[in-house]
Amino acid sequence: MKIGFIGCGNMAGAMVGGMIGSGKVDKTDIIVSARSQETLQKRSKALGVATTLDNRKVAEESDVLFFAVKPQFYAEVIREVAFSVKEDAIVVSIAPGITLASLEKLFERPLKIVRTMPNTPAQVGEGMTGVCKNERVSDEEMTMICELLSTFGKAEEVPERLMDVVVSVSGSSPAYVFMFIEAMADAAVADGMPRAQAYKFAAQSVLGSAKMVLETDKHPGELKDMVCSPGGTTIEAVRVLEAKGLRSAVIEAMKSCTAKSIEFGKK
Repeated sequence: MKIGFIGCGNMAGAMVGGMIGSGKVDKTDIIVSARSQETLQKRSKALGVATTLDNRKVAEESDVLFFAVKPQFYAEVIREVAFSVKEDAIVVSIAPGITLASLEKLFERPLKIVRTMPNTPAQVGEGMTGVCKNERVSDEEMTMICELLSTFGKAEEVPERLMDVVVSVSGSSPAYVFMFIEAMADAAVADGMPRAQAYKFAAQSVLGSAKMVLETDKHPGELKDMVCSPGGTTIEAVRVLEAKGLRSAVIEAMKSCTAKSIEFGKK
């Protein structure tokens, strides 16, 4: 099975690296294209995959074809390669907002299409990817795609109506988490801790807390309560976070993110 990537920026590079690193995909079975020779040289050196500046060549050779270009370039690139894609190929989108129906319309021909939303923690093998498909993709093919996506983290099928929510809750959310880690580190530095050490303490605390949510099956609120002793330091910090509107700020930011994803799909 030949796997192709049209576009090979940071996200695609992380996905390719995960596939190869898992041992489930051989680097000789992957071909990628990019707009610049410089990018291709970097990917070839780092990953050992075949590279080309010709998007049509990638489309012609691929059994699974990932479109990893920015959303604003989708229409242009799809027009370029639409009739070079194999009849039985599975086309995989990683763009926010662009619906299955919109993709089918752009290709102007019936194809197997999967829509996904990965995130940047794929770079360290801890990505989270939401996935949905059109009716031409069989359950067996969907299982295969999810297995590929699981080589760099976790993948889970969701109904398409939730894909814009996936953008806000996982696709974009690493940025919110990085801001939180940075803010915690800034506070620690303000209280005298060296910067590098502050980042380590803050990041490890976020990592460990997330792992507790995933592995204990306890509600996040219950886990929070376990840390909050009566009249203690933690409940005082929680009181201030509530007073400053942490929950509301996160909710409003995510709702705005979801709305922006929906807006992409309307263009």
